[in-house]
Amino acid sequence: MTTEVPQWFKSSYSGNGGACVEVAANLVASRDIVPVRDSKDVAGPVLEVSVPAFDSFVGGVKAGDFGTV
Repeated sequence: MTTEVPQWFKSSYSGNGGACVEVAANLVASRDIVPVRDSKDVAGPVLEVSVPAFDSFVGGVKAGDFGTV
C-alpha cells in the first residue's frame, strides 16, 4: 500500500469564478487512478477516476463534445 498523498492542482485556465475541480495526477503511476475533487470543498468527497476514463473525458473536452457552460 502506498502512503503517497495527492498533490492537488487546478488548470491554469481556471478563473476565479469558483466552479473548478482539482486533480491529483501524481497518483497515476502508483495507483492507476486520477483523484478529482471540488476546489471549493477540499475536505469533501474525492472521486477516483480510472486513467482510461479520465483520458476519454479530457479528449471529449478538447473535441468540444460537451459544448460550453
